[in-house]
Amino acid sequence: MKLFGVLFLMLQFVALGVFAQGPNNSGTYYKSADGLKGKALKTAMFKIVSPHTQLSYDDLWDAYKTTDKRADDKVWDMYSNTTNFRFGTDQAGSYKKEGDVYNREHSFPKSWFGGKVKPMYTDLVHIVPADGYVNNRRGNVPFGETKGEKYKSNNGFSKLGACTYPGYTGIVFEPNDEYKGDFARIYFYMATAYEDKIANWSGSDFPNISNHNSYKPYKDWQLKMLMEWSKKDAVSKKEIDRNAGIYSLQKNRNPFVDYPGLEEYIWGSMTDVAFSYDNYQGATAIPVIEVNVKPIYPEGWYNLNGQKVSDECPTQKGVYIHQGKKIVIN
Repeated sequence: MKLFGVLFLMLQFVALGVFAQGPNNSGTYYKSADGLKGKALKTAMFKIVSPHTQLSYDDLWDAYKTTDKRADDKVWDMYSNTTNFRFGTDQAGSYKKEGDVYNREHSFPKSWFGGKVKPMYTDLVHIVPADGYVNNRRGNVPFGETKGEKYKSNNGFSKLGACTYPGYTGIVFEPNDEYKGDFARIYFYMATAYEDKIANWSGSDFPNISNHNSYKPYKDWQLKMLMEWSKKDAVSKKEIDRNAGIYSLQKNRNPFVDYPGLEEYIWGSMTDVAFSYDNYQGATAIPVIEVNVKPIYPEGWYNLNGQKVSDECPTQKGVYIHQGKKIVIN
């Protein structure tokens, strides 16, 4: 290969290093977490995603038009698969059955962190539009797996009943398989974005899933279940689009959507693997040994066409390449 070609490739490599980009148009948003592992990685992510523009509670109605709109321009409801809510027209109000109205659902119940406490109370990441009746049937119980003996939404899409997942026997709400990963990644976000607060939350049913620990805030059964949900229900285009919409409004992101399997780096089987924001390997990564490599350049002076012109510094004016650097001789 001609030297010019080698230099061109080297310049490309340098350019990629300088302008390295994260996934989903996240740019260098996550750069400060690069190279970190486990607990340190989680804390770095906390510092990145926690600061955000706080919306008002009323702002959420309009925000949903950006973050939760189906292809048919109807509200994207993750609690029911029979609703066709129109934005604005069908929001809030009274309801007697599934399909009457949609409301603002704190998928991470607000009573768990004390109610109308900002910024959690208006954090769009975990507040989704949902059927009012189904939302009411859920109440404040945690997510789990159940036979749904207490309640099933239309088509058995969502269920309420005694938990059948090992480790807990209380009442839980089970979302449909289609959205279990979505909610798991929302809960990972809450554990990360509120690392400085979550260990102290103790409202309503939260103690049933809480470890009261800032690094690992969920009890083993809950964390294991959520990680299984996340693995079985992979990140979808819906989530990626919603994450982008949230960033346009709140100016923060959910890293567990941008980096599928990130939970394994923080709590799972990959806590000894360094995170790479611009060369992420997902949950299949293997440890990488980093070495310092100095580029090797041929001796001598070359013109911009890659042709060697001299062994010594040229006396003629011009632009030359020497030891990988562009040098101008006047």
